[in-house]
Amino acid sequence: MDKFEAGMLAKSKAGHDTGKIYVIADTDDAYVYLVDGKIRTLDKPKKKKKKHVQIILKQYETAGADDGKIRQILKTWNQKEG
Repeated sequence: MDKFEAGMLAKSKAGHDTGKIYVIADTDDAYVYLVDGKIRTLDKPKKKKKKHVQIILKQYETAGADDGKIRQILKTWNQKEG
C-alpha cells in the first residue's frame, strides 16, 4: 500500500531519526512532509522520500490542527502501542 495521505502516522525507516513516529502533514509525488509538534513543527516539516517511511494504518483528522494537537495525537498513539 503506497497511499500516503495527510493525517496518517508514519515511521521513519532511514536516516538519523530511524524508528521515530511522525504525522504526515502533506505529500507530493516523491516526498512526504512529516511533523511531530516538537522539533518538526507545522511551520518546519521534515521532507522525506516516500521510500524511507513506513505508513501506519491509522489516520487522524488534522485539518486546522496546531502543534499541540499533533503532540496529543502522537502521545495517544504511543500510550496505546507502548
